[in-house]
Amino acid sequence: MQITNYFDSAERAHWLDKIGLCEWAGGKYLHELLENGSFFDMAGEGARVLMLVEGDELISFCTYAPKDDIQPTDLTPWVGFVYTYPQFRGKRYFGLLLDEALRLAKAQGFDKLYISTDHIGLYEKYGCEFLTEMTDVRGDMSRVYFKEVMK
Repeated sequence: MQITNYFDSAERAHWLDKIGLCEWAGGKYLHELLENGSFFDMAGEGARVLMLVEGDELISFCTYAPKDDIQPTDLTPWVGFVYTYPQFRGKRYFGLLLDEALRLAKAQGFDKLYISTDHIGLYEKYGCEFLTEMTDVRGDMSRVYFKEVMK
């Protein structure tokens, strides 16, 4: 298994197709943003789509980005669009992507990483702490978690 950035891949069309197979509405939205070229408008310059892959199989993905669905805010960077395909769940694969996001955040000098979600009990398993509730871009309340970046 390896972690790769969608934008660094020579096989973007392949990975876009794989993301498009995601049945989750958030994954479909990410696919749309990538397909129509508006991903950076939403997520900010320098954003990445981190993918956990094995061969040509996409296991899990998430974004690492300056912005997410809580806007406007000074909180940054964000992990978003977190998804693991059903056949790979229960193996804590997202933890590998989260570790990569934390590595990137550390390299960029950040001391925290943020996640916006409506899930309760998922991100706590990875050591994330609840920060607050904030209104997302759709006007819905979202739980905001953070994870300390180890120095």
